[in-house]
Amino acid sequence: MASVRDEGKSLKAVAGVAAQESPRSGASAAKTISLSGRVVDDVDRDDGIFEGFTPLTREQAAGVREANPAVSPVAVLMGQMMTGVLVAGAAWAIAGRPSAGWSALYGALSVILPAALFARGLARQQAGANAGALLAGFLVWELIKIGLTVAMLCAAPRLVEQLSWLALLAGFVVTMKVYWVAMWLRLVGTNRRKILN
Repeated sequence: MASVRDEGKSLKAVAGVAAQESPRSGASAAKTISLSGRVVDDVDRDDGIFEGFTPLTREQAAGVREANPAVSPVAVLMGQMMTGVLVAGAAWAIAGRPSAGWSALYGALSVILPAALFARGLARQQAGANAGALLAGFLVWELIKIGLTVAMLCAAPRLVEQLSWLALLAGFVVTMKVYWVAMWLRLVGTNRRKILN
């Protein structure tokens, strides 16, 4: 540990970071010092933001989780499946052609299958403790999901006879919007519980 004098105040430099008495409160402030000894960054660690902060107990944290339940990926996928079938039936009924229904159903499957693969991939990696690895896994699975979606849409003309792009797009978009409906229903349910309690 090296000692440096700066305007009469003692700095203790360790790996480029020094601790100094703050003139306001006597609390510790962090200064990043370059190799030349020049102060690069001044971050006051005790600026009153965390004053009065107390961490939650195990019971309080459980209560917060209970009051704000997570949306189940399985429930979202089931909602997407039901929505896809309803849109396919509506497309068939409106167009009067089975090919419109199959096109809409294929559009819905272009959302459901990649989302199911994405959810499965993320569920398998949740045991990892490293945040960087979790983020990398999330990005990899998101890229796989996008790639599979694009591949399915590109393969649609070869797989669906008499493809109706309008019906396919309707099935795709409406099924994708189930995510927003699930979040809205969660928000409404949370607000309703807060009002009733």
